[in-house]
Amino acid sequence: MVSEKDVSYVAELAHLELTAEERARMLKDLNSILDYIDRLNQLDTTNVEPMAQVASRYGSPQKEGAAFAVVLRADEPKPCLPREDALRNAPASDGAFFKVPKVIER
Repeated sequence: MVSEKDVSYVAELAHLELTAEERARMLKDLNSILDYIDRLNQLDTTNVEPMAQVASRYGSPQKEGAAFAVVLRADEPKPCLPREDALRNAPASDGAFFKVPKVIER
């Protein structure tokens, strides 16, 4: 069971500022997820074979590596976007890097 203290602790670790309503909703949602996992743990799975990879149902099992042909594209090297083009689209840069606002304050 997740407590309000647990929610506050995790929010602090994640640098999240939650309102009271958000903390209450998070507490309810997390406990709901854990309750559902408890229900799943009660199921009898003794006759269910373990699954190592659910994606193996795609493609042809006769060909080595073909199982993922449907879901993954070929890994082929391609040229990178030139730095100047990438920086031209940036709202702010120093000529070599993107400039972004500081997001972590402690």
